[in-house]
Amino acid sequence: MGQKFKIDREFLRSLKANGKYQDFADSDPRGFGVKVTPAGKISFTIRWTKPDGKQGRRVLGYWDEMNPAAARELARKALRDVDKKSDTTAEILERRRRKAEAQQIVGTPTLETFIADRYGDWLAANTRSSGATLDRLARAFAEHKDKPLAEFTAWILDKWRSARLKGGASAATVNRDLSALRGVFSRALEWGVIAEHPMKTIKALDAPSGKVRWLSDVEETRLRAALDAREERERAARDSANAWRAARGYAEMPDMRIMAFVDHLKPAVLLSINTGLRQGELLKLEWQHVNLDRAFLTVIDASSKSGKQRHIPLNDEALSTLKAWREQSRHSIVFASADGAVRVDVKTAWQKLLKDAKITNFRWHDMRHHFASQLVMAGVDLNTVRELLGHADLTMTLRYAHLAPEHLSAAVAKLNRPVLQAADERTV
Repeated sequence: MGQKFKIDREFLRSLKANGKYQDFADSDPRGFGVKVTPAGKISFTIRWTKPDGKQGRRVLGYWDEMNPAAARELARKALRDVDKKSDTTAEILERRRRKAEAQQIVGTPTLETFIADRYGDWLAANTRSSGATLDRLARAFAEHKDKPLAEFTAWILDKWRSARLKGGASAATVNRDLSALRGVFSRALEWGVIAEHPMKTIKALDAPSGKVRWLSDVEETRLRAALDAREERERAARDSANAWRAARGYAEMPDMRIMAFVDHLKPAVLLSINTGLRQGELLKLEWQHVNLDRAFLTVIDASSKSGKQRHIPLNDEALSTLKAWREQSRHSIVFASADGAVRVDVKTAWQKLLKDAKITNFRWHDMRHHFASQLVMAGVDLNTVRELLGHADLTMTLRYAHLAPEHLSAAVAKLNRPVLQAADERTV
């Protein structure tokens, strides 16, 4: 990598997948760069020379989840730590000798080495949540990172699981950790690195399924009222500010009374309730993927959790909301931040809104559950709900099958027949 590039937002947005791995180096700090997978996943990396002359490489994070400025600062610190770790002290040399000896005896790479050299790149090219999975593996199995893959056994992992549960981890968390590790061994077995899968006898723990939370009719009414009240407060505050400016001869700020919305929050909430978009899909949505004439939007494969594109029709409220928001939007991203970039989250405004609406135990993601539950209770079949939500199969969608007992009771009640009345008539 002879040529150097200034790695900033503009440069990262210009990168395109070309079916091959691409590397780009920055000159400040030396060793900092980015790697692009054949599928277009961009990771921030550092490279350094080890005491034995070999090249070391580490992934620091991923573009969209981490901005280039934060990655550059992390790279500076990481490279300093690498320099410190490269000191040829007797303790470090002995640790390296034992690690190399273990690998030579067993004949397989350690867990950490296999993930860094092979599995991490495969994960980045084939999944949408590689960063989170790698973080989970590093955090959950830190004590086993230097263990050769062939030394893992069901007994070792059962012992690890028992310790995690005694330490207070939930069964669901332990299951997710083991699921991440299972993927490592599955690829190692497929690639001929190990001869046997050490987790083939390990079953998932019984864990309560995640509670599906949706809004009652009363809660939805309060949420909408809180949105309207928030809009009016912002407009009244702007009126007051402009009156103060006018009295002193200052230039007035734009009149919010002529705007459909005071900011992104209300249209984002209304679109979420009516489309079931994941928050990440919503915040990355671009106007070029919204067809207002034909009333549908497209979640592209690069934004979808499943990696597959899907089209979502817009009902009347969603369509009118987007049309009105389009009139005042000035960026290519539908709900862009002030500088036009992808908005990170909406936590502050969202939490304040829920407090105003007196709604508790409700996350932004629960609006997706609300969307699905309303469809099911309206009689929409589960497979259609699955397609709208973007689930790969019905497994996840089945959680909505038993959402509303009163709705199911009403359905069963349709089978009632006037049997008793007929019997009474026969006895007369």
